[in-house]
Amino acid sequence: MAAAAVSEAWPELELAERERRRELLLTGPGLEERVRAAGGQLPPRLFTLPLLHYLEVSGCGSLRAPGPGLAQGLPQLHSLVLRRNALGPGLSPELGPLPALRVLDLSGNALEALPPGQGLGPAEPPGLPQLQSLNLSGNRLRELPADLARCAPRLQSLNLTGNCLDSFPAELFRPGALPLLSELAAADNCLRELSPDIAHLASLKTLDLSNNQLSEIPAELADCPKLKEINFRGNKLRDKRLEKMVSGCQTRSILEYLRVGGRGGGKGKGRAEGSEKEDGRKKRRERKQRREGGDGEEQDVGDAGRLLLRVLHVSENPAPLTVRVSPEVRDVRPYIVGAVVRGMDLQPGNALKRFLTSQTKLHEDLCEKRTAATLATHELRAVKGPLLYCARPPQDLKIVPLGRKEAKAKELVRQLQLEAEEQRKQKKRQSVSGLHRYLHLLDGNENYPCLVDADGDVISFPPITNSEKTKVKKTTSDLFLEVTSATSLQICKDVMDALILKMAEMNKYTLENKEEGSLSDTEADAVSGQLSDPRTNASAGKDGPSPLVVEQVRVVDLEGSLKVVYPSKADLATAPPHVTVVR
Repeated sequence: MAAAAVSEAWPELELAERERRRELLLTGPGLEERVRAAGGQLPPRLFTLPLLHYLEVSGCGSLRAPGPGLAQGLPQLHSLVLRRNALGPGLSPELGPLPALRVLDLSGNALEALPPGQGLGPAEPPGLPQLQSLNLSGNRLRELPADLARCAPRLQSLNLTGNCLDSFPAELFRPGALPLLSELAAADNCLRELSPDIAHLASLKTLDLSNNQLSEIPAELADCPKLKEINFRGNKLRDKRLEKMVSGCQTRSILEYLRVGGRGGGKGKGRAEGSEKEDGRKKRRERKQRREGGDGEEQDVGDAGRLLLRVLHVSENPAPLTVRVSPEVRDVRPYIVGAVVRGMDLQPGNALKRFLTSQTKLHEDLCEKRTAATLATHELRAVKGPLLYCARPPQDLKIVPLGRKEAKAKELVRQLQLEAEEQRKQKKRQSVSGLHRYLHLLDGNENYPCLVDADGDVISFPPITNSEKTKVKKTTSDLFLEVTSATSLQICKDVMDALILKMAEMNKYTLENKEEGSLSDTEADAVSGQLSDPRTNASAGKDGPSPLVVEQVRVVDLEGSLKVVYPSKADLATAPPHVTVVR
């Protein structure tokens, strides 16, 4: 009887076992009660699915521990995502050994410490020998396990953002400890000191220690041979010149300052005194500029801030949006790129109408009338991640199209075809117009592409329409953007570049030309067309100008392996002069 009850309570497990699935996602409102009934742990039945490669259990406030048997029962697990649960204060029993695990996401939990026996896994032999990405952001960690490097020696990305750390364990930076680590993010902690031994991270490319309590940056940081991006904003550094540099200068300039012995590096009193004299000369020049009526650098910074595009990397973001891609879209519409943009102002005057017109123009020109690519914009607050990009049979794909009632894709397309023909006859034209021109792009497809949110709702049906659920309104200021294509990944990136840069230009125009009145939602629908193009953006009515923030969105396969991240360093490279891109 007990076994039957468990089977009835967890139909997902029975289905996964019957279909020999390699991926499993457990989420939704019913999960809380079932986990609570299982003692705050995952059911033992879950650990009898040895074929699983990807396991995600998210958003469950009653999940306090994964439960015993995970390591023994899931030996082929590549990705384990346990985010936004209530794991903590430790992990008992410890997670490892998981010999095949590459991605581990424990973000947004209540972890305070990960000591041996209650942590990630053993150090000898390594409990996570293949782990590449570890996300511990948004927890309450006061310290890191000293044996982390021995437990996961092949670690490439470590995200510790939003914890309570006041130091790194010395073992993390010992020579050869983490030879592959390229990304280290520990923003929004309580770090007081950064060891000079960080120079032993030979592969480090990105370092984010913003919003901590650092007073100095070791000069040895400049010895990291591959370091390209650093962020030390929000730290009260003793070297005030260096503090100013980290707020506005490029990484190369900061590292060069440390290399030659800036006061933050402590590489020689003589050099420090020289830097102090140079700092004094610079201040005198600034005072002279102000006396002559100019504001010098401060004015330049202000102008740049009005047209700033700040790229927020995945490592900086405590809750980045991710798009998972199912294999079946490979034969339908295989390419997708996503991005989150915050701070758009489309409310004043005709700003919204201009934005709608720009989307139409992009569809006509760069997207080659949607045959090369299709772009869509969504109200970010209505988008519940992680998202799944997949393909479904027309009779199974349900969506609530913009301005219409829920319909299956098969019925929707048939209805649009009838409307198109009727419109053509009424206007006595040889061909259809508007949205109806794109219906032929679906011809011959047994499955239709769609983007599905964490609730199981279809929010996008390219190249036809978005969902009413994520319709952008006048009050919208934060957006999720997506571009899909059946032809190439590069066209997706090109269209996304063009859209984001256009948004920056429009913000500039809106700031410089204060207009009265605003476009109503009804007018916006009329401008954009009832179904597809009312992907509108508006603002929340900000008191003053603010930069656009572009958050990276990762596109991964079902096993968590990265397919594309946007924007990468190569993206947004052709920004016009009035747009400053800060990476």
